[in-house]
Amino acid sequence: MVLEMKVPSPGESITEVEIAQWLVEDGDYVEKDQAIAEVDSDKATLELPAEVSGVITLKAEEGDEVAVGAVVCLIDTAAEAPAGDAKKEAPAEKKEAPAPAPKVEAPATKTYASGSPSPAAKKILDEKGMDASQVSGSGRDGRITKEDAVKATPSMGTPGPGARGESRTKLSMLRRKVAERLVEAKNTTAMLTTFNEVNMQPIFDLRKEYKEAFKTKHGVSLGFMSFFTLAVVRALEMYPAVNSMIDGKEMLTFDYKDISIAVSGPKGLMVPVIRNAENLSFRGVESEVKRLAIRARDGQITVDEMTGGTFTISNGGVFGSMLSTPIINPPQSGILGMHNIVERPIVKDGQIIVAPIMFVALSYDHRIIDGKESVGFLVAVKEALEDPINLLMGGDVKKALEM
Repeated sequence: MVLEMKVPSPGESITEVEIAQWLVEDGDYVEKDQAIAEVDSDKATLELPAEVSGVITLKAEEGDEVAVGAVVCLIDTAAEAPAGDAKKEAPAEKKEAPAPAPKVEAPATKTYASGSPSPAAKKILDEKGMDASQVSGSGRDGRITKEDAVKATPSMGTPGPGARGESRTKLSMLRRKVAERLVEAKNTTAMLTTFNEVNMQPIFDLRKEYKEAFKTKHGVSLGFMSFFTLAVVRALEMYPAVNSMIDGKEMLTFDYKDISIAVSGPKGLMVPVIRNAENLSFRGVESEVKRLAIRARDGQITVDEMTGGTFTISNGGVFGSMLSTPIINPPQSGILGMHNIVERPIVKDGQIIVAPIMFVALSYDHRIIDGKESVGFLVAVKEALEDPINLLMGGDVKKALEM
């Protein structure tokens, strides 16, 4: 019996996937539930397990885009598993056909068509800003074909003495989808960004005093993300418009806080979601951040874990970013950008002191969030981070940290 393995649906909105990598070779014997391929959707990379045991025949190549429900391989369930020390027999040698004699082409005759681009080629050259004289035509009588125009590279100036190689790599489906969503966000939202700065010294002091005890008891570190997540939850309670999105001619406001956390995974940017962050403690947030980060890093994150979200936090500071204008994650209406922490001189109580300062940025959709609300939201985040004991911990540090 031969089983046709079809691409399962990774999610409701996904209609096609890309074969990122085959983990087996054509003719291999595979066990049931063995991972045989990695497939990229526009949201995540997923493993495709074998549905039965048998010998596999591949029906798609790496890099192919296949529709959900399409057959990607066949598994012959009647085939027996090879012995443990058995080796694949070498295929019988095939007699190679003699190479055909090289075709001798008559020298191209220079005519009026030589160096002239076809209409499709002319359009491509115009888009690249190139003149037809810069391209050598391979068509009949030297005419420039569409393929010639596609392969043509604009001049980069007079070559230098060093190596000048280049390479082309196909973008993954996930990366292409991220690119589309970023452009969509820029083109369809009235995006503005407001900035502020946060004195991180109070959080530094808390982490210094309780970090080791917190990790010993709960098995996770007391990081910055729990402070920022809970500060955002508090600010969203105060300014619910930031926890909203546009749905046609209506504004949809959520009474729950699903916080998306932008993380860098092996396949690109991923945004797993912390569900109902308003119900989580410091320990709960840190545990969930760790769990999602590990799953994203190992390529095990699921579409469901990245679907939804009412507000996003992005931490470019881990890469050394001083300041940035983060792009909204549609259809959300706001995103908070964290940045690196640098000791800077500030004035406090009339005195110049050195303090660990982080610049924070809030990008928001001005169609439904006014300047007063956006600035107020960011100020509320700043206040909570600079006075975490009173505003995030209810005045009882040990109780808040479950110590």
